[in-house]
Amino acid sequence: MRRLPAAVTAALLALALPAAGATAAEARPVAGTPAAAGQAVPAEPVRITEGQVREAAPGTPLLYPSVTSCLTVTVRLAGGGLAGAHASLFQVPGELRSDAILPALRARVGDRPVRSVEVRGALGAWHPGYLTKAIEAYGPDEDVPVPAGPDAEGVARAVARALGQPRALVTVEDVPDGDLTVG
Repeated sequence: MRRLPAAVTAALLALALPAAGATAAEARPVAGTPAAAGQAVPAEPVRITEGQVREAAPGTPLLYPSVTSCLTVTVRLAGGGLAGAHASLFQVPGELRSDAILPALRARVGDRPVRSVEVRGALGAWHPGYLTKAIEAYGPDEDVPVPAGPDAEGVARAVARALGQPRALVTVEDVPDGDLTVG
């Protein structure tokens, strides 16, 4: 029986043995797929639902599902990664209120340099004050502010202030209902 060179044996084993935690089918590229053609395979997006703050490594997009009355805040880090928050008008049980979401995002970003901050969502539903005092925080004798219309500048100022970033880094866009992917 003829012995194969060590390099050939190693290459065959790499093809035959799945990566740790993967099935054999996941480990082998399928003909016609980007991996089989030597192209980079897009990373699965990091999903951020209402009231959550998460982070994605460079090259990995963020997915904000069901943005209807929400605002999303995406921080583009100088290192290429993304940190995001999905602010909900009304608190989702077990998740962050709208007045806690930006402090949590700021803590997640820490002292890392920021390239830009993108705010997207149902701008017309948001009073900038909801980012500092959630609707649920108002008492029975207090008037909850109601937005008179989209206030992109007010939201941008509130986000910049809460994140400790210059206003010039923050863009705001009203987007239609649906899933929002930022990459």
